[in-house]
Amino acid sequence: MAEYHLIADRAGERADAFLARSIEGLTRSAAQRLLEEGAAVCGGKTWKKNSKTVPGDEVTVTVPDPQPVDVVPQNIPLDVVYEDGDVIVINKPVGMVVHPAPGHPDGTLVNALLYHCGDSLSGINGQLRPGIVHRIDRDTSGLIIAAKNDRAHLALAEQLQDHSLARVYEAVAVGNLRADSGTVDAPIGRHPVDRKKMAVDPKNGRAAVTHWSVLARYPGYTHVECRLETGRTHQIRVHLASLGHPLLGDVVYGSKKPYPGLAGQCLHARKLKFVHPTTGKLVELECPLPDWFQAVLNKIDR
Repeated sequence: MAEYHLIADRAGERADAFLARSIEGLTRSAAQRLLEEGAAVCGGKTWKKNSKTVPGDEVTVTVPDPQPVDVVPQNIPLDVVYEDGDVIVINKPVGMVVHPAPGHPDGTLVNALLYHCGDSLSGINGQLRPGIVHRIDRDTSGLIIAAKNDRAHLALAEQLQDHSLARVYEAVAVGNLRADSGTVDAPIGRHPVDRKKMAVDPKNGRAAVTHWSVLARYPGYTHVECRLETGRTHQIRVHLASLGHPLLGDVVYGSKKPYPGLAGQCLHARKLKFVHPTTGKLVELECPLPDWFQAVLNKIDR
């Protein structure tokens, strides 16, 4: 664990930008995580990520030691939906973690991609997340895109920022959503008590927008389509729960009792649309609902 003592030299600079600029090797996203975890203190108070610097401010930052993880290629079967020299799109199964992390050192999508793609993965996100442009939860299935080179990665990341990389999910929500469609525009940040969870946080959260529409109604449940305008951690799960309609099987934001036949939340990334980083052509991909999702629909259609 390393402790840094920094002195602000600019006025009005965002806290995450200041930390990323001041600590060698610290990315902006890593700085945001440190701030969310309360690792930075200024004037005896925990520094928030939306704090702004004042020249002369003394900031103490505690950076935990990186956990050594040996990321090795593993021959894990992949359901490849699309692939060329720039990008690869995978239909990820439920239960597969996207990248190595504490508790999940291997068996991840990254391990599988390293075997499948060899050295052809972008290096922008470092050793633990080569090629990974965006993530989906372990117990969420469906389409996820990875970049094979840095140029493609930067182009796709820009599309994530301007919302032209479109991601559409299908989910089953508990209860009956009264309207046929709607939008949740509610910032999301770390839960103030349980740091493993996210929560709607109007004061300190990051902007998050989810558009939803009803696909079908069942007794006690609603089959919905969700289109992400932003991509915050657990966004759909948090937003639907904030409406009083958590996802079926979500033991984190809904009932603590698992739903029989589900490994977790009933959520599937069904559609993906992006502009190809080389050809400039629109690529639209779709994968069908998996058998487990269809089985849930059959079960609640009683």
